[in-house]
Amino acid sequence: MVFFAFIFENKTNHILYPRLAITILFGLIFTHLLRELIVRLKLRPPIQVQKWWLLTVTVVSIIVLFNLANSAIVEWLQVYDAKIKVSVEKRFLSNLILDSPLVLLWVAVYYVWHYVELGSKAEIQKVRLESLVKELELKTIKSHINPHFIFNALNSIRALVDENPERARTAITELSNILRSSMQAEKMETVPLERELSIVKDYLALEYIRFEDRLQVEYDIDEDTLDQPVPPMMLQTLVENAIKHGIGKQKCGGLIRVISDYRDDHHELIVQNTGEISENNGYSDGFGINSTRNRLKLLFGGNATFDIGNTKNGMVEAVVKMPVYQLNS
Repeated sequence: MVFFAFIFENKTNHILYPRLAITILFGLIFTHLLRELIVRLKLRPPIQVQKWWLLTVTVVSIIVLFNLANSAIVEWLQVYDAKIKVSVEKRFLSNLILDSPLVLLWVAVYYVWHYVELGSKAEIQKVRLESLVKELELKTIKSHINPHFIFNALNSIRALVDENPERARTAITELSNILRSSMQAEKMETVPLERELSIVKDYLALEYIRFEDRLQVEYDIDEDTLDQPVPPMMLQTLVENAIKHGIGKQKCGGLIRVISDYRDDHHELIVQNTGEISENNGYSDGFGINSTRNRLKLLFGGNATFDIGNTKNGMVEAVVKMPVYQLNS
């Protein structure tokens, strides 16, 4: 208003600043009143479709009241140029045309602000919810993995109690190590490969009691990978899967080979076993395989992969590729 007064009149007249003060004062009063009505009538974002008419009526009412009060106070204080004085009705219509956009602009800013704030809160809640779902999924997966092999181990130990008490005591220690690690796994997202490997060795030692010479085990481990983080109990699950669907179904038993190495800028973890995947043996869609895929996806996103298939030399190969982490020495 000041700008246009200078542009078109080259100077400010004596009624400009009083009229401007009145407009600002009533603008503050009526926008505060409008906000209070919006809150009390529950018209804040997100607004329901059926309430748009109520918002429209409310805003229009405030605009009318704002301009009526503005025109009335100008008339009462005689803040006008007597030479070009117009009727109150004409002044009201003039104010309605000129000043209404100010209120509408306030309404637009108010709603844009709250919709942006609402979107930010929704995004934060979404991230928190995804984090909670991820945590719950991991715990659910772990709770299925941990007790899976216990009963077979207990049966094997029971068979040794009379036959070989010393080996039975060692087996109890191995089972205790596995159970202790599985309980601690609930609190960890990853563990060093060396620790996971010791659990696998205890597990295979217990399974050797059951299979005896039918079970052969080989390890091909790059020592530099022993510090790399891996999901707890994942390797044990893959080995257990190889025993259950591979070695356990071979009359003459077979070989379990565990490989850990760096390949193509990834930490590659491989479990090979004698056997063959077919459509009917449930090998590739069992819980162990699905849980491995889910855990890798939850922990590493698209940075980790898992594949399982037959090799040319009559073996089944499960391959896990995970990102390499640079650990401080």
